[in-house]
Amino acid sequence: MPRVEIRFHGRGGQGAVTAAEVLAEAAIDEGKYAMAFPEYGAERRGAPVLAFTRIDEKPIYEREPILEPDIVVVLDSSLEPHIYMKGLKPSGLAVVNTVKTPEQLAEYIRNHGLNPPRCIATVNATEIATKHLGAPIVNTSMLGALVRASGVVKLDSIMEAVKDRFSDRPHIIEPNLRAIKEAYESTEVACL
Repeated sequence: MPRVEIRFHGRGGQGAVTAAEVLAEAAIDEGKYAMAFPEYGAERRGAPVLAFTRIDEKPIYEREPILEPDIVVVLDSSLEPHIYMKGLKPSGLAVVNTVKTPEQLAEYIRNHGLNPPRCIATVNATEIATKHLGAPIVNTSMLGALVRASGVVKLDSIMEAVKDRFSDRPHIIEPNLRAIKEAYESTEVACL
């Protein structure tokens, strides 16, 4: 597997940093090398947040932000395409929390004067998270969508990483696992 670089776009309180870290943990559990780290602006709830995950078969030494990701994961549908599309490789994948279909999102991106990536995956993670968690904390739902769209790690690996991550709060494990599974099953993927 060649190196995969993933950039998460969200807002404070949605769990982008946790999602990046859980993804890295899942990759490490599969015997891969992985690194996850955040980039904060003004550290407050609702402020834009970037987080990054690199996954590779060999050790990773770079710690700088990912400027040309293979995959972008967009936790907040109110973010404009010029923000999350910046630097995304033309052969890349965008996984977006939205009510739009992949085709509708591609048109929306074009209407902003940008070329959509080769593949787009969409899921209504807000609805799924609210249903299972009682709040629009979409990070685990978006991990389910990412796994469905990319196969970068196995679904079971993400589920185990979530169990490990939240072992100190066992009451939130099952709702998060249900959110991951529903998002995995309901994600629409289109390669254009």
